[in-house]
Amino acid sequence: MIKLTIALLVATAAITSCQEDPQTMISLDSVDVLYTMPEESEPHEGTWLQWPHHYQYGMAYRNSLDATWVAMVRELVSSENVHIIAYNAAERNRIIGLLNEAGISLSNIDFKLYETDDTWIRDSGPIYARDAQGHLVVEDWGFNGWGNKVDELSGLRIESGKCDQVPSLVALDQGRALIDLNLEMVNKGGSVEIDGNGTLMACKSSILNRNRNPGMTQAQAEVIFKQYLGATNFIWLEGQAGLEITDQHIDGFARFGNATTIVTMNREDLLDYDVQSSDIDLLYAAQDKHGNAYTFLKVPLTQNDVSTTNGTNLGYKGSYINYYIANTKVLVPNYHDPNDAVANALIQTLYPGRTVVGIDVRNLYENGGMIHCVTQQQPAE
Repeated sequence: MIKLTIALLVATAAITSCQEDPQTMISLDSVDVLYTMPEESEPHEGTWLQWPHHYQYGMAYRNSLDATWVAMVRELVSSENVHIIAYNAAERNRIIGLLNEAGISLSNIDFKLYETDDTWIRDSGPIYARDAQGHLVVEDWGFNGWGNKVDELSGLRIESGKCDQVPSLVALDQGRALIDLNLEMVNKGGSVEIDGNGTLMACKSSILNRNRNPGMTQAQAEVIFKQYLGATNFIWLEGQAGLEITDQHIDGFARFGNATTIVTMNREDLLDYDVQSSDIDLLYAAQDKHGNAYTFLKVPLTQNDVSTTNGTNLGYKGSYINYYIANTKVLVPNYHDPNDAVANALIQTLYPGRTVVGIDVRNLYENGGMIHCVTQQQPAE
């Protein structure tokens, strides 16, 4: 693992300058793109998963989620490599037993033994980007448990220190350059959407929030995103701080289906999903870096409120937008709902070269996430 810090020193000095003198602004045109994040549908080497364990939230939590991870692996192994992070050797052996029992070949699967706090690798895992020569690097953005949130059940601060180490451990194991951004920005994979053509879409509430990046301005964030993700055009929604644990991640309700298409919902469903009317207007008016309007694919919420596999009614509907694009598959969250088939068919129209597969996420959804939240792509070299 090689830590690269020279560019960071330059960026830090520039950002600090902005913080010290509000009148001094860095022009986005004056900074260079250092790294570019590949769009999710580009070819993968593999997919990373953090398997649920019992060390943080107990056996019932772990056992309720195993089936979702087994289902994801079953579909992914025929598409690409699957890199599974297990808490320890005992958990690795338990997972192997589950996969063997399900008749899943281990030939495209490897395991890394890293202690983790939870399963949300989209937010705390490695972000792969390419340098100017096209080489893949691992970016390690700051992760602080979604703003040092408190667990509703225990009343204790959500632990995040173990998960925050995962990117550096992956870079070390792969002998890959690590771009350490922990002091630059707290940022999670679910906070940002990239269209693969220079446009980034995000909610301010999950980035420009004092519980993550106190004092950071939109202009400063854009400089960082240009340097380290390659974004030059920005679609900013306000979002809602405190709405839920993530302070409204974009990937729950709006995604780039490709460079010209945004996958989202109709206005009524977006309002039901607690997206503000003014943000819906901004979303529907979004333009790419050339000033062209996006095409919109609008996928409904579930028809009914979601119930877990044990019958607990969650009291709210489920989103299908939080899907994951693999090499030959698209994994779509499903809820045992009549609209599962509707959503799967709509999303299939965007990916004619891939097979859409529904993954039951009812128990995962009870804990605040879906498929995109628990997957992380590693692009092909």
